[in-house]
Amino acid sequence: MEPFTPAILLACLLFAVLSPGSAAAEVRQVPIAEGWAKTKVNCVIFRKNSLVSNGTNQFAAFYDSEGRAVLAKRELSAARWQIQTTPYRGNVKDAHNCISIALDGDGYLHMSWDHHGNPLRYCRSVAPGSLELTEKTAMVGTKESRVTYPEFYLLPGGDLLFLYRDGSSGNGDLVLNRYDVKQRKWIRVQDNLLGGEGQRNAYWQAAIDAFGAIHLSWVWRETGDVVTNHDIAYAKSADGGRTWRKSNGEICPLPITEATADYAVRIPQRSELANQTSMAADAKGRPYIANYWRAKPEEVPQYRIIYHDGNAWRILQVGESKLDFHRKGGGTKKSVISRPVLLLDASEKSTRAHILFRDQERGSKFSVATCGDFPAGPWHIQDLTPSSMGQADPTYDLALWAARKEVHLLSQFVGQGDGETMEEVPPQMVSVLEWKP
Repeated sequence: MEPFTPAILLACLLFAVLSPGSAAAEVRQVPIAEGWAKTKVNCVIFRKNSLVSNGTNQFAAFYDSEGRAVLAKRELSAARWQIQTTPYRGNVKDAHNCISIALDGDGYLHMSWDHHGNPLRYCRSVAPGSLELTEKTAMVGTKESRVTYPEFYLLPGGDLLFLYRDGSSGNGDLVLNRYDVKQRKWIRVQDNLLGGEGQRNAYWQAAIDAFGAIHLSWVWRETGDVVTNHDIAYAKSADGGRTWRKSNGEICPLPITEATADYAVRIPQRSELANQTSMAADAKGRPYIANYWRAKPEEVPQYRIIYHDGNAWRILQVGESKLDFHRKGGGTKKSVISRPVLLLDASEKSTRAHILFRDQERGSKFSVATCGDFPAGPWHIQDLTPSSMGQADPTYDLALWAARKEVHLLSQFVGQGDGETMEEVPPQMVSVLEWKP
């Protein structure tokens, strides 16, 4: 497995990708600076977000070779970045301890970093558009001692949501906060939205639709062992997270537990079901969830989309993988495929779907599977990078996709050992991969 060296990067700043039945599409790699690459801490899928933009500027965050949190800013489409090394550090040996950033409606940058059952680490910029950060501060002040998986989501109107797990793998609850941009203040919306009851925890993904509704889906895990992932559940909130409903419109009692959840699909343990993937909603506010799992013990795990057509949940397989694999144990897994990222380009009449992924069968490049007329149309697959990305998951600029339907991925070749171990990969270039479908 060859590292994605600066020489290769500079040779591939602009290249064409082809897929059967499609025209050439230009892909541009815009380098920022070198970053830590012995683990995938800069390139884990639950980074919400690694890149953020507001129509004028784009911001990026990553750890450098010494584990310092670095912020970068540029004008959209520009090649030159303003780079700021912050005073904050993270445990880069553990890929859970990623950096998540967001821009609120006033242009302030928010950052949360370095969590795996740690006290909350959070700050924001001293002024709109600034890369200078405040001192570390609390949000609400309660249930902030055992934080993992911090995720920001921008709401219409400029408020932010902040989701995180309170607890540990196999024993945790989902907490939901909201930032009021007018008051510049965080408030607690839910102390315990998805309740593990001390016996399990939920691994979630979320999406905000065009109407401002919050869509949430998750798998349950019974212990710290990945083999105990099971089932995909769903809930929706149209009032900012205060009340939640099932796919049939029934109100969910809170906290939502294993017994009370609405299930999109039942999947048993030991099915290679992934945790923390992605989801989206179409123009009608209907949910779509991407994941992979093994449908039968003798079959190979496949990427799939679970979607609601307005009447019932449906499942569609994406591609046909031939590569079998088995995961077990706790910690970050060294994987032959990445967790999938789902993007929808939807109108009232049609939906175009993209699945971004990394697959050892395709040389561990960043690739995209596209269905021009979901679910009827065929899938076409093309590669977005010329060489391996190591163990990286694709993470993208959600706001830019929503506004312009342009894909900007944080791109870096990274290693990853199994169960929070490292690979001896030297610092690698962090860049933004730009692709317009």
